[in-house]
Amino acid sequence: MARAALTDEQLADFRRRTVETALGMFAEHGYEGVTMRGLAKALKVSPMTPYRYFEDKDALFTAMRVEATRRFADLQEQGASEGRSGVACILVLARAYLRFAVEQPEAYRIIFELRPMASQHSAELHAEHERAFSFLCCATGQAVAAGQLPGDPLTTAHLLWAQAHGLVSLHLAGKLTMGCTFEHLCTTMDRIVCGWMQS
Repeated sequence: MARAALTDEQLADFRRRTVETALGMFAEHGYEGVTMRGLAKALKVSPMTPYRYFEDKDALFTAMRVEATRRFADLQEQGASEGRSGVACILVLARAYLRFAVEQPEAYRIIFELRPMASQHSAELHAEHERAFSFLCCATGQAVAAGQLPGDPLTTAHLLWAQAHGLVSLHLAGKLTMGCTFEHLCTTMDRIVCGWMQS
């Protein structure tokens, strides 16, 4: 007797479980440690089952990047919804950025540190990247309009983003060995952003 077709809900649930399992494998073993065969074993399904949902490893990592970026964007949205605006909102978003990188380093690395691949052209991934960045752009625009920060809002937003990213990258790479801890530098970021207000 033919096997009953899976419902859309069942298909989506298996895709979610597959992505979650793959994220866990990536956290433990890195990019090379995530294989379709290993994923099937972890999920207790046949070796070919993951290919019913993801064409290949690149397609799987596309879905993993979408999920990681969605989590990041959700955290930024949560920070932006706290009712603050301008520089106050920027500081909340910066703390959320740093917290995400520390609490979900594997998701952070999937978003920002993996080599370029075809998944970067995913429309869904691009939309989540735009959503994540939109909250900082909005807060920076408010800060510039209120005279709290100088310069072009988009340029300033990129510089603030680069500042947070640089700090996190040094921390995750274990390079903060020159007398300042990650925790100390995180608390100093507030003063740096507020210092821009005086320029």
